[in-house]
Amino acid sequence: MNGTLIDGKQVAARLRDRVAKSVAALPSAPTLAVVLIGDDPASQVYVGSKIRFTRETGMRSIERRLPARTSQPDVVETVRALSADPDVDGILVQLPLPAHIDSAAVIAAIDPAKDVDGLTQASAGRLMLGQPGLRPCTPTGCVILAKETLGDLSGKHCVIIGRSILVGKPAALLFLEQNCTVSVAHSRTDNLPVICRSADILVPAVGRPNLVKSDWIKAGACVIDVGINRIDDASRKSGSRLVGDVDFEDAEAVAGAITPVPGGVGPMTIACLLRNTVLAAYARRGLDVPDGLSI
Repeated sequence: MNGTLIDGKQVAARLRDRVAKSVAALPSAPTLAVVLIGDDPASQVYVGSKIRFTRETGMRSIERRLPARTSQPDVVETVRALSADPDVDGILVQLPLPAHIDSAAVIAAIDPAKDVDGLTQASAGRLMLGQPGLRPCTPTGCVILAKETLGDLSGKHCVIIGRSILVGKPAALLFLEQNCTVSVAHSRTDNLPVICRSADILVPAVGRPNLVKSDWIKAGACVIDVGINRIDDASRKSGSRLVGDVDFEDAEAVAGAITPVPGGVGPMTIACLLRNTVLAAYARRGLDVPDGLSI
């Protein structure tokens, strides 16, 4: 019997509805500023989706689109100006940046109170210390999907494959906040399939297409696939298709619940960005977290 399909689009739509209600309760609409450097096609698509959903939930969106040749000091100054702007509640710098720009320096220029990607040192420190703050969007989306599927996560064993600062490490801390027992596996882990088979919740986030097979998964486990990989497929008009880090067709027969790629974690990332923008707006106004946005 195939596992339950975890529909990230539906869960994201419900979260966006809650965001919209929280926006409507404010005297003025929150504002998200998006900074895009260069003309990378994938980044253009991502930014377009983020802007569209921002406006659909009743928030304002402003854009700073800069040429790829823009110098690092000019990019940093753009971000600093947005950080100082009292009308801006959230700042998103679309990654990756052109090779001549130091991403860390640009992120450091973001006011942590407006860090809706949860990437600044202050945001990472607050997560590590268990203090209130803005959390990275993709790991937050993973936790929400797991809770939507399993309910209370207390006592569950969560295995995360990957230790990046964007997903793996923050995901480990967020699942710990849910009282999970967490194991972080990676490319140097011995007996990786054995460790994965011990997971009640398996979160692959390494960027290797179809890495996780059915014999890596405990029967009935919840699989949250973060990977988004483009592979060749001559049967498609485009000549390619998107797949996750999990061999979906193979794993579906074993997993109790599983996210598809696309349509799983991806929509949650954008929904959590909108959630963070509202949380930042409420915090900057000295208001409590609105109902429906707590994890």
